[in-house]
Amino acid sequence: MYMLRKLSVIGVLSLLLLLGVVLNLLPNAVVPVRAQFPTVSIPTVTSSPRGSYIIALQTTSSEYVPVNVRVGPSRLSERIGVLLVNQEAKAVGRYGDWIQIEYIGGIDGLGWVFEPNVTLIGAVPDVQPPPTPTPAITMTIDPTLAAQFLPQVEETRLPTFTEPPMLMIPTYQEVTGATAPGGIPLGFVIVVLAGIGLFLTLIAVLRRG
Repeated sequence: MYMLRKLSVIGVLSLLLLLGVVLNLLPNAVVPVRAQFPTVSIPTVTSSPRGSYIIALQTTSSEYVPVNVRVGPSRLSERIGVLLVNQEAKAVGRYGDWIQIEYIGGIDGLGWVFEPNVTLIGAVPDVQPPPTPTPAITMTIDPTLAAQFLPQVEETRLPTFTEPPMLMIPTYQEVTGATAPGGIPLGFVIVVLAGIGLFLTLIAVLRRG
């Protein structure tokens, strides 16, 4: 009786073990599935056009000079950012030689670039420029405060000029020639007197000899 019960327990355990091995092998079993591929053509999905856009160009000899993005279509408008060389941005409109692009940081997310500095891909409509922004506060300078920072220049008197005394230029009277009384030239009288003196001197010497 005891042996029969023991054999029954061993048989049940063996059956459970066999059932567990079969259950483990079932997920790995590959069951071939026979199916027919459809003969219809599968349509290809094409992407939609990206729209008009611009590419920033190299405006100078250095490739590190970016393209300015301004708040309006003018060089006098405030600069709100830059585009690096070969950077792209979506174009939405144009006004004259300026292209309006989508730019974060601009008014309504828009900005303006000068057309010669970019390459426009596609066509964009003409748009009206935004109104010129007016400053909320008008900057004024207090003249009293500004005068405190201005250098004080002392007046210097220029040297006085005194005219020199008049230069006295001596004048000489013209002498026409000396004459002895009677109209005889004075030189002739001197020559005659000198000749008489020599003659008298010669006579005195001869007498002594």
